[in-house]
Amino acid sequence: MRFFNQINLQTPESVELEFTLAGIGNRAFALIIDYIIISLTALLTWGVSYFFAYQIDPGFIFGSNPDLLAQWIIAIQSLVAFAIYAGYFVILETLWQGQTPGKKWTKIRVIRDNGKPERLPQAILRALLRPVDDILFIGVFFIFFSQKEKRIGDLVAGTLVVQDEQASKSANFDISPEAQDLAVQLKIESEITNLLPEDFATIRDFLQRRQNIMLEYQHQLSRKLAEQVKEIILLEKVPENYSNSQFLEAIYLAYQQNNDY
Repeated sequence: MRFFNQINLQTPESVELEFTLAGIGNRAFALIIDYIIISLTALLTWGVSYFFAYQIDPGFIFGSNPDLLAQWIIAIQSLVAFAIYAGYFVILETLWQGQTPGKKWTKIRVIRDNGKPERLPQAILRALLRPVDDILFIGVFFIFFSQKEKRIGDLVAGTLVVQDEQASKSANFDISPEAQDLAVQLKIESEITNLLPEDFATIRDFLQRRQNIMLEYQHQLSRKLAEQVKEIILLEKVPENYSNSQFLEAIYLAYQQNNDY
């Protein structure tokens, strides 16, 4: 039972690192946040440029052809818009080790294929190819059908988008009192021993990472995982008045107690 699209990378120092790929949901949500910030920044810049432009006498600078001022404004705004669009990702991902405000919010980051932080060359390539990925959602297509969930920019730059593991390095997480009561019941009414170590590891990974997963996707994932676990342990249905997350906590605790894990 493998629920998270994980990948192992070999560093130049022959150290093997395991990462969890970010997933299309977190990446899309991060991009929406970033595009909102970019749009607001562009609108503010354009508003300021119009304000100052119309404080100047067009005839003083452009002679008898005031329309030339409008042409210059449009040209400058186009350059500024592109600079904001590309520079936003290049500068922030370089300074913040592969993150933008959107990526920070969704707890994902860009890394190189060798597991090391993204650098300026990779950030530039990803930014320049982003418009290509956005056209007709080509990038989404590549992420869905690429084993490593790479868009075109990632393929060219040699990068991956992974979950930020810094907040979930600890193996400790809270077990609710309801789950502790349910664990006792499950050890009696289900076949906990049917769970394999791989199944237990998957449940543990979810419980550790759930704080870093968007709430809607977290609910979908916990429901799907609970259904799979229920079939494995030969349980007809999840007991009433317990959430899927509490059920998984109880499974984790019951397995741990049975195996002194």
